[in-house]
Amino acid sequence: MSYSCTSRGNSQDPSSAKKKPAGNNPSRDAGGGIQTNSSATTVTGGGSQGNKEPNPTPAMKVKKGCNSADVGVPVTSEEELHANTTITPVDVLGLQKITKSYLCGPDENVYNIDFTRFKIRDMETGTVLFEITKPPSTDRAGQKKDVDRDAGRFVRYQFTPAFLRLRQVGATVEFTVGDMPIDNFRMIERHYFREKLLKSFDFEFGFCMPSSKNTCEHIYEFPPLSEELMREMILHPYETQSDSFYFVDHKLVMHNKADYSYSGGQ
Repeated sequence: MSYSCTSRGNSQDPSSAKKKPAGNNPSRDAGGGIQTNSSATTVTGGGSQGNKEPNPTPAMKVKKGCNSADVGVPVTSEEELHANTTITPVDVLGLQKITKSYLCGPDENVYNIDFTRFKIRDMETGTVLFEITKPPSTDRAGQKKDVDRDAGRFVRYQFTPAFLRLRQVGATVEFTVGDMPIDNFRMIERHYFREKLLKSFDFEFGFCMPSSKNTCEHIYEFPPLSEELMREMILHPYETQSDSFYFVDHKLVMHNKADYSYSGGQ
């Protein structure tokens, strides 16, 4: 059984830097490729060499991206959260920098949520920037392979500088669910450059049926960045990082991490 939905989320830029115009459409850069291994994924992407797809179905209403400085969420630290028995959305919204380790282990994903496909496209042109499909977990003899406990929890992205000027990106995820229903499935994703919070996104997947395959598109609306900040992010690859936290009924069940380079093609 399967269903699909399109989620729309907003970002807030906590920086007080002056906003600049978005500039020209950056999706004309050269495209890229994908490299994978057992514990991490490296993605390179860039521009209009990808395929174009029709517009998605109308967006469903979800919560606005949160900024802890704006809504009065108490500041938290990674050390404090490691001591908690349960970690909630409010807890991670109080984090002020990227985490050094995972806040939960793979065993806490008792719902057997498994992300099997991921695609990013430029919403302005419909151009697919890149797409990843998880390889099968069986070998030629049909037997299951030994899987790294952290496999799929970390992704390294390689973009061209033009990616920083995109204003709206659609990220489509396909995932399967085990034999238990999921209520209030929610993702909070926080992006940092060094120890500066760039943006925070908050998406709700909603209810997921047991034993279902689900497809959901998140629409990321990026806040404009200052020219100086973009230059620093380009000159210092992989110092831009993100934490993706997944909650079921307000309890953290999955934590993924990523880092980013914007110096591709230079």
